[in-house]
Amino acid sequence: MVKLAAILVAAMASASVATAQEGSEAMDITRKADLKTVEGPEDYFTGKATITGQFQRAAPSRVTGAIVHFEPGARTAWHTHPLGQTLIVTAGLGRVQRQGGPVEEVRPGDVVWFEPGEKHWHGASPQTAMTHIALQEVKDGKVVDWLEHVSDAEYGA
Repeated sequence: MVKLAAILVAAMASASVATAQEGSEAMDITRKADLKTVEGPEDYFTGKATITGQFQRAAPSRVTGAIVHFEPGARTAWHTHPLGQTLIVTAGLGRVQRQGGPVEEVRPGDVVWFEPGEKHWHGASPQTAMTHIALQEVKDGKVVDWLEHVSDAEYGA
């Protein structure tokens, strides 16, 4: 995932448009048409998921993020984030679960927070696609630890 992030960050940097305002530093704007989209790797996703506009900002910032679209039934594998993760659901109907908790439905406008190190997964419902913005931070060069795939029984298919 780190290699994938590096490739996407380099691609986005070349597509960015800098807009200068009088008396301020240049602002970095990446236009929607220039955002790169890649398939979610099979090692980390079940079903079809696409990742758009993945970014990682330079230090001292630690923030990383992307827009992730899940087709019906698609989901991440179980995973953790060293500094936690925020999801902002923008479209569709999704499912999220933290280890030991129930599968929860999420809808546009819902904001989900997973604690640092909390094992969890997220994805679309069986019949409806879902899109979210995922935000997380880098700690000691690491953003995510990917684990085993979510079984159909765990997903509730």
